[in-house]
Amino acid sequence: QAQLVESGGGLVQAGGSLRLSCAASGRTFSRMGWFRQAPGKEREFVASISSSSSTTDYADPVKGRFTISRDNAKNTVYLQMNSLKPEDTAVYYCAAKAVVFQNYNYWGQGTQVTVSS
Repeated sequence: QAQLVESGGGLVQAGGSLRLSCAASGRTFSRMGWFRQAPGKEREFVASISSSSSTTDYADPVKGRFTISRDNAKNTVYLQMNSLKPEDTAVYYCAAKAVVFQNYNYWGQGTQVTVSS
């Protein structure tokens, strides 16, 4: 059974860094991404990466601060988050597509990121 498991969340001061990991199992995936949901807000896209890592995409609020990468040998995708701001506080979810033209149909359970001011 396909599964995504996130790790690496925590509490950090503004300006600090965290690296999130998402370990995939059960199958290989096409495009993979990170989404986040802050309290009282809808879930929003953060970043995505193609299966070959040839293309990446970022939401405007995180461009220049976050970097998405993947290691297909480990079936793992990462999100390096630098220069964190209090507004980055959210539950971060890993997501994956089985096939590139489908919607994200696999989701992890989420990991909490809290940035203190």
